Amino acid sequence: MDHSQHHDHHTASPPTSSDHGNGGGHGGGHEGHMGMAMTFNLDYMGVELLFSGLVINSAGEMVAACLGVFLLAILYEGLKIGREFLLRRSQVNVRYNSMPLPGSDGTVLMETHKTVGQRMLSPSHFLQTLLHIVQVVVSYFLMLIFMTYNGYLCIAVAAGAGMGYFLFSWRKAVVVDITEHCH
Repeated sequence: MDHSQHHDHHTASPPTSSDHGNGGGHGGGHEGHMGMAMTFNLDYMGVELLFSGLVINSAGEMVAACLGVFLLAILYEGLKIGREFLLRRSQVNVRYNSMPLPGSDGTVLMETHKTVGQRMLSPSHFLQTLLHIVQVVVSYFLMLIFMTYNGYLCIAVAAGAGMGYFLFSWRKAVVVDITEHCH
């Protein structure tokens, strides 16, 4: 009886996950992060921008992407200030209501009350809602762009936000009521 053939049969065991040397069959522990770099970098080749088909593969494409991101950040700041402006303009529609009040000496005094009216089903509220949706989408796009950790794109987001604030916020007036004690 030849035991060498029988012995070879028993030593050839099926490979187990520990035989692969990859940390238990989980791709070396890298699949959990899906290959996403979690540190800032200055790459300009193979950088995905928001969508899997939108990949930056050259320095020129990175310049164009940074310009587009810069303009998107300016648009975001413009949307914020524009919505505030539209809201203030729609609330300027102030109504004054007069109400007769009896005076202490029997005369009738007219007291005027100021009311600011805005209806939920008004065109200005629909416009505000639409602009709010656009603002939220743009803000999430900018956040996701920043989360690429690409230094060039992060600088473009920050510079665009700064430029947008510079261009649009100077018109923003803050009115402080000095009689208001709850600041």
